[in-house]
Amino acid sequence: MPELDSSVKTELDPSVVDVVNKTIAPMGRSMIREFAEKFAKIPGLIKLTLGEPNFNVPEHVKDAAIESIKENKSHYSDQKGFLSLREAVSGYLNKQFNLKYDPESEVIITIGATEAIFDSLGAIINPGDKVIIPTPTFALYIPIVKILGGIPVQVNTTADGFRLTGKHLEQVIEKEGPDKVKAMVLNFPGNPTGFVYSKDQLQEIVDVVKDKSMFVISDEIYAELTYGHKHVSLAELMPGKTIIINGLSKSHAMTGYRIGYIAGPKDFVEQANKMHAFTVTAPSNPAQFAAEEALTNGIEDPVYMRDIYQDRRDFLVDQLNDMGYVTKMPEGAFYTFSKIPEKYHLSSIEFANKLANEGLVGVTPGVAFGDGGEGHFRISYAASMEDIQEAMKRLRKFTNNL
Repeated sequence: MPELDSSVKTELDPSVVDVVNKTIAPMGRSMIREFAEKFAKIPGLIKLTLGEPNFNVPEHVKDAAIESIKENKSHYSDQKGFLSLREAVSGYLNKQFNLKYDPESEVIITIGATEAIFDSLGAIINPGDKVIIPTPTFALYIPIVKILGGIPVQVNTTADGFRLTGKHLEQVIEKEGPDKVKAMVLNFPGNPTGFVYSKDQLQEIVDVVKDKSMFVISDEIYAELTYGHKHVSLAELMPGKTIIINGLSKSHAMTGYRIGYIAGPKDFVEQANKMHAFTVTAPSNPAQFAAEEALTNGIEDPVYMRDIYQDRRDFLVDQLNDMGYVTKMPEGAFYTFSKIPEKYHLSSIEFANKLANEGLVGVTPGVAFGDGGEGHFRISYAASMEDIQEAMKRLRKFTNNL
């Protein structure tokens, strides 16, 4: 095979330079990925940027993928995913969160939770529709809404401890127009804050939304990673208007397998499946068989990881607060979200860049998570304890020199 000349580039023909999607063209990349990749190039830096579990996929889950390949299970699955996997998803949601979904008509297997978010929003949004997004939150919701022609309405929740209250939600809906708001995206346990809604707090949201013509897309990808209490799903309180997003990336450290899923009412799922089918056709077979094994025989697998995450969390929060970075104790996920002291006069981007270049610690600037994230920075404690401990030594030295 001939060697490739990396210096050879294909130049865009001048006649098509301006032939672009005018919505996508002005958008930047995901700031989370952008900073992670930039910081990775700094020699000796400890990277605490991505939500990438440092655990391996459980052996029995890997074996299921391998066996599917050996047994030549290599043909197209149903577009919604193998029925056996959808049955496993349905059984898992029922056992863990008291949710009831028909595997044949109310579950879709997607290429990770990201596709599930895109499909769900795509099944709802018409041009000009508004989607409420409490911030700080996962970075992809806002650009996806824009790509689909919707209008993201960012709601800063910082003053309420990163919680969207019923009162605040009601005010936003009235301001934006109840006839214009078609959906809300709720992410909990929260990325980047680790905030977890209690049943009573969810009921506040239900009381506001139940009489409105709008869906709630509930991204519960971190549902298995809560500390000290069990996750309560919004769909338990409001099944007819809630679209569940979940997957295996965080619970079973299966980020590269790219398996997520949508669960919701049949009529909605029929529409979301059109988005899914036109985009990806069907998920990968080996990944589906691995996911089925994880959800049937590996429900307890996340417990081991969760206990280790909790130790890392406790250490981090203690260290950060001791250094003056006010940090609420996360109740879920695997992130801390810390306040940058105003006395440093640094934006979150300036702080992250300075810490990376001078302190050799990579964190994600809070503004990457929407307007409500400015003035903060996120640390992922999905890294090893050794890296976290060394990073805190470096952060302390860096802070003392500020």
